[in-house]
Amino acid sequence: MKNFLAQTCCLLLSLLVLPAWAGDYTGRDDVAVFAQRFAAENGKDAQQVLALLHKGQQKQSILDAIARPAEKVLTWGEYRQIFIEPKRLEKGVDFWREHRALLAQISREYQVPEEIIIAIVGIETRYGKVAGNYRVLDALMTLGFDYPPRGEFFRKQLAQFLLMTDEQGLDATTLKGSYAGAMGYGQFIPGSYRSYAVDYDKDGVADIWGNPADALASVANYFSRHHWHYGEMIALQIPGPVTDKSLISDSLKPQTRVAELRKAGVQVPSQLADDALVTLMELETANGMEYWLGFENFYVITRYNHSHMYALVATELSELLKAHLDMP
Repeated sequence: MKNFLAQTCCLLLSLLVLPAWAGDYTGRDDVAVFAQRFAAENGKDAQQVLALLHKGQQKQSILDAIARPAEKVLTWGEYRQIFIEPKRLEKGVDFWREHRALLAQISREYQVPEEIIIAIVGIETRYGKVAGNYRVLDALMTLGFDYPPRGEFFRKQLAQFLLMTDEQGLDATTLKGSYAGAMGYGQFIPGSYRSYAVDYDKDGVADIWGNPADALASVANYFSRHHWHYGEMIALQIPGPVTDKSLISDSLKPQTRVAELRKAGVQVPSQLADDALVTLMELETANGMEYWLGFENFYVITRYNHSHMYALVATELSELLKAHLDMP
């Protein structure tokens, strides 16, 4: 009990002498331990790291955003309506026309279709217009130190963020992103930034926040590095119903041979080879179930966001953008 009282008195005393600018994370043992470990592992000065972390602020709105349960689980039909809508399509075509030469060059270099690159930034940030207003430092610290279900993940991303800002000469206290610390047109988390972000215009920094060249090339690089197959199919809707529900796959990666589907009576287009690998999906809409086949490029999109509905909406938006590009 005496030790507890002594520790409590010391803690209260330390709080009394904190400077007026001190953030929510000043005096936290877990933050100090993180700073010391990060400094030791990366050859940094622990006091400088700690001073930076003390500038982070806990944001209750971030905790609310990540912990708030969804009002309901969205069906495919409901999810699709969020992203496949006239305004997003119109703005996407405008953005594509504005950056047409740049996109064509990036597409040739990385062998990723222009329409896929555009669709991704359209889904993520409405073509760079809605990229988040939270300080990334606040987001990663709030979730890393005060959200136990995923604290370890976000502390790792905080370490990546500190390395990223140091390497790129960026101000860690001013960069903004989503409530989860995702950044720029394509919403890269810090680890993805360090692995895939591209300084396409060679100006010394991979600026995915304000430079379309760097942002679009970074998205293309992500897909290229995840083995996009240029010119190959992504996903295909097929007639239903599928009566053998054991064929419906929870796996995002294609693992079922087309021959197996044909043997079970699934109506698969004749142009698909028997040995082709697919994943068969059953998705709910207001008008009943839809059935889709996902191919290897579908799986590549799910490396960006691990959701079959995300990959399908990216596919459909990309096709619509391409179809509308040259319309008057």
